[in-house]
Amino acid sequence: MARSGGWGWFGKVLAAALGVIAVAVLTAFWNGQFGSGSGEGQPAQAGKSSPPAKAPAQPQGGRKAAPVSADIAHASDGGARSVNITIDDGPDPTWTPQMLQVLRDNGVKATFCMIGPQARAHPDLVKAVVAAGHRLCDHTVSHDVTMDGKPEAYQAQQILDAERMITEASGGVRPLYYRAPGGAFTPYSRHLAASHGMRPLGWNIDSKDFERAGTNAIVATVKNEISNGPTLLFHDGGGDRSQTVAALREILPWLKQQGHTFGFPVR
Repeated sequence: MARSGGWGWFGKVLAAALGVIAVAVLTAFWNGQFGSGSGEGQPAQAGKSSPPAKAPAQPQGGRKAAPVSADIAHASDGGARSVNITIDDGPDPTWTPQMLQVLRDNGVKATFCMIGPQARAHPDLVKAVVAAGHRLCDHTVSHDVTMDGKPEAYQAQQILDAERMITEASGGVRPLYYRAPGGAFTPYSRHLAASHGMRPLGWNIDSKDFERAGTNAIVATVKNEISNGPTLLFHDGGGDRSQTVAALREILPWLKQQGHTFGFPVR
């Protein structure tokens, strides 16, 4: 008796089934080993989430300072008989330590209005000022007394770059005031500084110590003009300040004898 179909028909069916199974197994194996999608030039595979974005670095000095008044400050926070000692254009490796010693000897706190690159060059002095309980003030990058006639972008660069330099040099302590070189304020610069927590800072008495007319002349200027208001202007940078150091040794005790106390500019 002849066989009915033998293995012919059944073999073909079996071979086809085994071929399908083999392809499925190989496909699963390939995908399991190498994955699919999101190769170079391929779209990301559906259903897979991208890694979370890295959080931006915290800015130096922590969160942004709260805005303050944009009005130029002259008053003292210490009351009617209080005066503010403000010292500009440093820090300077020769004169700032001597200023700090005179202030320490008299128990007086001051506000140091610093030039950005000077602060960056002498971070040890910036930290010494802060450690002694004094306050920091932004006095721009270049001390440009004509910046009130310059574009707003230039004013912003001068103010904000100096703020960053001073804050970094101090180890994170921000300047609390902004003093325009030569009093060259503009409405824009005042509001920009105030939006960064720096009160615009003026003065009532210019000791004119930058003229180096002599210690006696500096002392006389302060004594003659003390009724003009509480904020006094001196310098620890920009040249030889030996006359200023000597004058402060006389002025600070004299102010105490006149019944004055010492404070900081209002914020």
